[in-house]
Amino acid sequence: MPQAKLNFSRAEFERRLIKTRQEMQQRGLDLLIVSDPSNMNWLTGYDGWSFYVHQCVILPLEGAPIWYGRGQDAKGALRTCFMEPSDIIGYPDHYVQSPERHPMSYLAAQLTDRGLAKGRIGVEMDNYWFSAAAYMALHANLPNAQLTDATGLVNWQRAVKSEAELALMRQAGQIVGRMHERIVEKVEPGIRKCDLVADIYDAALRYDPAIGAGGDYPALVPLLPSGADASAPHLTWDDAPMQSGEGTFFEIAGVVKRYHCPLSRTVFLGKPTQRFLDAEQAVLEGMEAGLEKARVGNTCEDIARAFFDVLQKYGITKDNRTGYPIGVSYPPDWGERTMSLRAGDTTVLQENMTFHFMTGLWMDDWGFEITESIRIGDTGPECLANVPRKMVVKD
Repeated sequence: MPQAKLNFSRAEFERRLIKTRQEMQQRGLDLLIVSDPSNMNWLTGYDGWSFYVHQCVILPLEGAPIWYGRGQDAKGALRTCFMEPSDIIGYPDHYVQSPERHPMSYLAAQLTDRGLAKGRIGVEMDNYWFSAAAYMALHANLPNAQLTDATGLVNWQRAVKSEAELALMRQAGQIVGRMHERIVEKVEPGIRKCDLVADIYDAALRYDPAIGAGGDYPALVPLLPSGADASAPHLTWDDAPMQSGEGTFFEIAGVVKRYHCPLSRTVFLGKPTQRFLDAEQAVLEGMEAGLEKARVGNTCEDIARAFFDVLQKYGITKDNRTGYPIGVSYPPDWGERTMSLRAGDTTVLQENMTFHFMTGLWMDDWGFEITESIRIGDTGPECLANVPRKMVVKD
């Protein structure tokens, strides 16, 4: 079997395992079952579009992790994980989407055979990839184990990025810059949104020798609602022509080896209305205030309060958080699902934490986004992309 293609050194993977096991010991866990594909990737390197079926990584307190998934995906694990073939377990295909048997029942039997079906076992109860049926199958077939919630355990270990991770995120920042350049070049009244999205994907994926990377697929598709549709933050696109006199925000991300750098900018076709000009002024001033607080030793809420205080001065209400951590991700979300930039989150900022500073406004019948992806530093943040921080106005 050819050697696996790893994006990080074995030493880096070992550091990740040590951090995770230390937290397991703090929580009194004997075993951890990880079903979040981002966490599976971070722990082992596994990278495949197989998260539509049941799969997981099993982490005991000692020894190598175990990859578990559909049998036909086991070769993908051998090609992307650092473990030996003996630590790759594939389940038979008659378990796939079967009303008669569940893949977690097969996993329970495998754990029993390896002497791991006992003690306190952590599972990620509240994520997109671990179902109620999965929990019930494990509970029924592991009578000597106590299942306990370990949602977010691995996610929190991912919060501070290594230099190797940051290098990928900076490349992703260059790619998202290229994507926004393409938008500015192509957007005009009459262009169909589907055609514009085709250009966005083209800019997102092509290899660039100057960057030293080609793009990967994003965890979220491009979001580009216009006019009143932009009051909703998560609408995608259609085949309608873009109209003069409307504002459109473009929320997109550059991605390299699953590491994301999201970035949003707003385009107004024609002469901007006063409320768009006022929104731009408020958001840019608020962002500067928030960025000034984005340094080691401050808290998540320090960034949020600085931003929201400026919005309040302008009479603007934003009733949602203003950012979240980013890094390695799979659909349907490029956030890490831990901290939030909002009042009440007193998480202390550490060097090399990374966030999408999401300053978007979604009002009654319009929306506006200018955002930055940032790395927390000692004296202030590093912006991971270099795109002019302004509203784009084009006739």
